[in-house]
Amino acid sequence: MRISHRVNQIKVSTIKRMPLLAAEVEGCVSLGQGIPSFTTPSHVVDAVCQAFREESWAGKYSLQPGLPELRQAVAKFLRNEKAMDFDPITEVGITAGAMEALLAAFLTLVERGDEVIVTDPTYEPYLEQILLAEGVSVFVPLDRADWGLNVELVEAAITDRTKAIVLCNPANPTGRVFSDDEVRALVRLALERDLYLISDETYEHLVYDGPAPLSPAAIDGMRERVISVFSFSKKYAMTGWRVGFVAAPDRIMAELMKVHDAAVICAPTPSQLAALAALSGPQGVVDEMRRALADRRELICSRLDRLDGAFSYIKPQGAYYLMARYHFTEEPSWELAVRLINEARVITVPGGSFGPSGEGHLRLSFGGNEAELNEAFDRLERWLGDNFPKSIR
Repeated sequence: MRISHRVNQIKVSTIKRMPLLAAEVEGCVSLGQGIPSFTTPSHVVDAVCQAFREESWAGKYSLQPGLPELRQAVAKFLRNEKAMDFDPITEVGITAGAMEALLAAFLTLVERGDEVIVTDPTYEPYLEQILLAEGVSVFVPLDRADWGLNVELVEAAITDRTKAIVLCNPANPTGRVFSDDEVRALVRLALERDLYLISDETYEHLVYDGPAPLSPAAIDGMRERVISVFSFSKKYAMTGWRVGFVAAPDRIMAELMKVHDAAVICAPTPSQLAALAALSGPQGVVDEMRRALADRRELICSRLDRLDGAFSYIKPQGAYYLMARYHFTEEPSWELAVRLINEARVITVPGGSFGPSGEGHLRLSFGGNEAELNEAFDRLERWLGDNFPKSIR
């Protein structure tokens, strides 16, 4: 078959490949893909069921940019919680998850050969989406001491082909929350060098040791250069509903919506109804999930500490991932992650898939419940004892 170059050069992300491999091994437990263990809140499910019983349009297409009521609720959230003022009619779009919004952003901004700066390590699917847009990813390493952002390194990476910078805050895969000063410094650089900033704020609600991070589009002078992407998936335990939203100035949003129309027509209407119920309903469920994940963060760190000598890590400040550096083998992270599936029946994600700085690490998720986390670490501890007993002091 003669497959297009743009498709031939991309691959299914390693994050998705690991559970596919694990499906061939009976009884695996996961520290891999970022799926929270929580169920969708009951009031969200009830609202969708009621709409299907009472509204004939609930199973039909919505307007292309999304239900007007949902866009208004999104604009209200952005104004009240993020200090960002966007017109719900022309500057907010409802998408099939944050992933579709991100892809639309790359396809809108990036031309063949354009460069996009990403942190190293970074969320792997950005790399495939940039390739699909026929762009080039340029890695800028984070500080290994704390996964902090060095804006001087970002500036050094800019060329005349640079089109945009991607910021995920809190960060996937490191769990780092970039400070307001780091965000402001990056914004100043984007303004000085006439660059766009794609701001992935999927985990904006999951910060454990301080306030939510600063949204770049809220900074004076930056609004026209930022595409802000949000998700309902993790915040409201709605990963399978596939619904998110994007906010951007009207001139950019009009172009984004062309891609959106060509790709999906509209986000699924039932999922939009669920998103409206989630955003408009009681927010205590978000606080409850955050508290539970904070406890799980402590659990995963304590279990890693029990393996002292096998792993080192930087305690995550947000999201529900950490990058665990392994010291018991020099195997590439892909080979080690596959061994763990086959021999320990534990799913992890190889750190090398997130960029060169991720090699020698495994990304571990603490989205699972405490029983799953403990079972995974019990298996890891036994496996290390059988295969690398000297690595555990």
